[in-house]
Amino acid sequence: MCGIIGIVGTGSVQERLIESLKRLEYRGYDSAGIAGVVDGHVQRRRAAGKIKALEDVLAGDPLNATVGIGHTRWATHGGPSTRNAHPHTAGRVTLVHNGIIENYSELREALKAKGRTFESDTDTEVIAALVDSELGSGKPPVEALKAALDQLSGAYAIGVLIDGEDDLIMGARKGSPLVVGYGKGEMFLGSDALAVGPFTNRIAYLEEGDYVAIDHGQARIFDVAGKPAKREIRTVVASAALVEKGNYRHFMEKEIHDQPEGCQRTIAAYVDTLTDRTAILGGIDFAGLERIQIVACGTAHIAGLMGKYLIEQLADLPVDVEIASEFRYRKPSLRAGSLAVAISQSGETADTLAALRYCQAAGMQSAAIVNATESTMAREVDVVWPIHCGPEIGVASTKAFTAQISVLTALAIAAARARGKIDEAEEQRMVRVLMEAPRLIAESIQLEEAVRLVAVEIAKARDVLYLGRGPMYPLALEGALKLKELSYIHAEGYAAGELKHGPIALVDDKTPIVILAPFDSYFEKSASNMSEVMARGGQVVFITDPEGQRHAPAGARVVVTAPRCDPLIAPLVMSAPIQLLAYYVAVQKGADVDQPRNLAKSVTVE
Repeated sequence: MCGIIGIVGTGSVQERLIESLKRLEYRGYDSAGIAGVVDGHVQRRRAAGKIKALEDVLAGDPLNATVGIGHTRWATHGGPSTRNAHPHTAGRVTLVHNGIIENYSELREALKAKGRTFESDTDTEVIAALVDSELGSGKPPVEALKAALDQLSGAYAIGVLIDGEDDLIMGARKGSPLVVGYGKGEMFLGSDALAVGPFTNRIAYLEEGDYVAIDHGQARIFDVAGKPAKREIRTVVASAALVEKGNYRHFMEKEIHDQPEGCQRTIAAYVDTLTDRTAILGGIDFAGLERIQIVACGTAHIAGLMGKYLIEQLADLPVDVEIASEFRYRKPSLRAGSLAVAISQSGETADTLAALRYCQAAGMQSAAIVNATESTMAREVDVVWPIHCGPEIGVASTKAFTAQISVLTALAIAAARARGKIDEAEEQRMVRVLMEAPRLIAESIQLEEAVRLVAVEIAKARDVLYLGRGPMYPLALEGALKLKELSYIHAEGYAAGELKHGPIALVDDKTPIVILAPFDSYFEKSASNMSEVMARGGQVVFITDPEGQRHAPAGARVVVTAPRCDPLIAPLVMSAPIQLLAYYVAVQKGADVDQPRNLAKSVTVE
């Protein structure tokens, strides 16, 4: 969610770079910087803190360039400081970067072995060093960029300057958005339409894996295979750029695709990527807690159920999850040694706020997992754990859900370490696994076309059942909730073990059964449930991973194969297919995807 701007201009770009960075402040940041080509060489100006600090630097040392890049950084690898602020330089290469490079440690060590030195703690500097190394082998700039990209594992959007290339900015995206802006004798690169909005309203959105080279007159775009590609140039209303849907038909579709970047930003706020340790702010003593009480509504409640699985399994810390609208009225037994955690995207959900206050009145510590850090909940609790996913416009929550699960996963790891249930080595392993999630979510979203074809058939149904075991049970609940919210088809989520305790009576050849079953410790039993359903004529949609596909009973009507991943992050990786399924069923039925009937984004009355 950091901000990127690049300008190949006809006059000084300093003020325009700053103007664009100010428009990107909503994305959150802790340092800022710009760079430009001056007399054939790239110069940088950087500062920790707000853009005002960067303006102070420029007041004393202006940057007189007509080609330049700028960046607002949210710290991931390395803390907020001038040395870690972007742009980063290695040899002839200066670049800015959004995302997380998962294999940066291995790349950094390999580059050090070749004599490279590094001046920052960031993963970004490794990309610059790789591109510079490829330039040193004789490759021209665009080929050098492609060769470097092929060595990266992770999610990224980048903007690149090269010494001696006075008329060139290069860019690339994978799991993090990047747009090209078309001006008159000028070209632009930005992290979203808002970044380039002050300068042009003609935008092309790069697709996953694309890379680009822009100069004063054109943009040469290449796809992931390195072949020239054409991307539609669209006209965007500048005033609406903040909530622009881009190439997407609906905000929900866009927000599903925003999840790799959103989760990357969330995870970065809760782990220390230099030590591969959790970094949870707020001073909660997990070792001293007797219990955690989670209160939430709707999708946030389902995220809380996922948190229960994670925290109890990893940390051996009891967790109760309650629907906030029922919580107060059953007069629950509460203890002061417990922690109350409210989960709410808006931080204003009336039922959740009332339940939270009920817990506080019982003397409990309180925390809120929210997107809106200035909300009522955030102001009233002892500890705020923001989800950092950015504005969510669609009423049906998508990226807020996966961001909430990301926070809960980091909290579960931290609690497990604090309570002595895992050692430091296992904590580090889990943190590294968690940092793989943005890339794997991006891969999971690539199942979009396969899911769309499934949706054509499910749109004909009157009833749909979702089944899952372990953490896939809450995800089954979420899949069913999304489908009925968006398409108005009756859908129910069940723990798969409950199938024979009632729901199996609903199975016939007209009722699709969506079974969520990655190849984990629950897989054998889930496969057995699948066989039971098919024996009764049920039409199974099996969402699994490559190993699960190999071991699945024959006969599923459709198998959707998500990327293989560690069970710790399977709920994150498997979320995109169920969201896409609900989305495409709703589209097929002609429903209002972004504003389903009778629903509101934030429920502020009981």
